[in-house]
Amino acid sequence: MTQRTFETTDEASGSVLPVTVQDAVGYNSWSFVQTIGNTLICAYSRGMQHSITETCRGVYARISKDGGHTWQPESTVVNTVDECESAIGKGLDEKGAMLLWVRCIGEKRWHHDLYRSVDGISFERIATLEPSPMPMQITDVFAVEGVGLMSLWFSGRYKDLPENSWGTLVSRDNGLTWEQTTIENGLMKGDWPTEPSCVSLGDGRLFVVARAERRGDGEPSRQFQLQSDDKGKTWRKFRTNIDDVSESTPSLILGKDGKIWNYYYQRGAGLLKRRVVNVFDVWDNPMNWPEPENVCKGSENAHHAGNVNACVYGDRHACTFYSGDERQTDVKLVLAETSCN
Repeated sequence: MTQRTFETTDEASGSVLPVTVQDAVGYNSWSFVQTIGNTLICAYSRGMQHSITETCRGVYARISKDGGHTWQPESTVVNTVDECESAIGKGLDEKGAMLLWVRCIGEKRWHHDLYRSVDGISFERIATLEPSPMPMQITDVFAVEGVGLMSLWFSGRYKDLPENSWGTLVSRDNGLTWEQTTIENGLMKGDWPTEPSCVSLGDGRLFVVARAERRGDGEPSRQFQLQSDDKGKTWRKFRTNIDDVSESTPSLILGKDGKIWNYYYQRGAGLLKRRVVNVFDVWDNPMNWPEPENVCKGSENAHHAGNVNACVYGDRHACTFYSGDERQTDVKLVLAETSCN
């Protein structure tokens, strides 16, 4: 496949080189990308190690107005002295402003805050949630016709015990308040869909792919596919034929032509990949996903690279991920061509 991107190419390997959004000293990671008009917004968190409980970790953002060639100075979304804060999901509200979920872990309190921004520079907190069960993460915000805004969540301790769950959060007032519903609970780790990404197909149909945690029986992890045809009230869960995704966060984009783009980072191999298919070729047929295409190369360190998040940017897809090692990770971004296959 031919890739048309603005990034330079490594002559030795022929692979596309993503641009660096942030390489400040520390563990720059868990990034999310969103567009408002022609502005690219990349939000991420930074601490000193791969940990969700270090109190030095805060959430930051940078914007680009020239397609990612240059990035404006970093702005602080939130960095509370006695809390660990991590970006965990993004989206748009009903007026086209950016929404950003932030997980906040303090010594005595765990909660989730929702921030809103019209420019990607200044962020206002509009909601604070303490749901039960408490989510490990609340993922990207999307709109469901006739319902409002929705996010998926998952809760658990990554233990191979029947204590894991997932479900939906729905807002009918543009993000100010949210109603939690549990879809599945009491799951073993290997049956637990985490870090889900969802697109709305219309007519009440929601389509999700989700990360698979490592199975205790040694079987390969295969990406989950979740489907609802009643606006998220009930769901069916499948395993797909995608098995190069152990502990890999997916990100879905739905095209106007009905194609669905499934982006993920193959940890260990250091490859940002995608699988492209007409969504109704895999609806009810989760074993029909085609072979992957390689988008770009990153670090092969299995625990210090990955977590792709994608959005539409003009006629291309902006994909962000983090890449590095246990001492230093950087936030990266690549623009992927969409007109070839």
